[in-house]
Amino acid sequence: MTLVPFSDLARAAYCPRQLYYVRRDGERSVPPEARERIDLAFRYDELVDATDRRLRRLPLHRSPAAYRRNLTRLRGRDEYDDLVAPDRERAFLSGKDCHGTVHKVLESNSSDPTPVPTLVSSGEPPETGVWEPQAVRAVGIAKALAWEREREVSRALVEYPAVGVVREVRLTLRKKAAYRKALRAARSVDGPPPRVDDGRCESCEYAAECGTRRRSLRSLLG
Repeated sequence: MTLVPFSDLARAAYCPRQLYYVRRDGERSVPPEARERIDLAFRYDELVDATDRRLRRLPLHRSPAAYRRNLTRLRGRDEYDDLVAPDRERAFLSGKDCHGTVHKVLESNSSDPTPVPTLVSSGEPPETGVWEPQAVRAVGIAKALAWEREREVSRALVEYPAVGVVREVRLTLRKKAAYRKALRAARSVDGPPPRVDDGRCESCEYAAECGTRRRSLRSLLG
């Protein structure tokens, strides 16, 4: 069966019709400003004590003082050393059902030797947890890593480097069910799915041809 890209999983979870347009147009590039924010995930150690002047030159979503506080809290977490020096960076994974690039694979956490993949988002996190499309994508990369290693992977991390926070995604029954639903949706898209026309529809580049008043928030997909 055809492997589904990780990014398609997230779009299918958010809006299958948006996925249809993206596939039709072949537009999967990451905007330069988003790429700059993603790159911050590979610079935590040099930014945690950076000056206000230096931080103001970066594409952050927080003030310099708030950003340093967030990175200081992150430095106190067990995963910090592995986030700074992951075993693999921007690695390609191919699982049973999906494939694509994983931003980091963490290996050496002494309290949990199980490998942990990370997804880096250029956007803002919700108040708690992660956005549902990102959770679905995180489950996909965890399952692909488990397939590659032939061992269970029970969690993934979602990094929001422009904010300086990292959130955990556990592969619960509910999250795995959402992943399977998105996988089915991604595989079944061969024409325009029904419109959703709700709060997800703001700021979508396909709003005019889709016929909705609002469309998706692209930034939620990171």
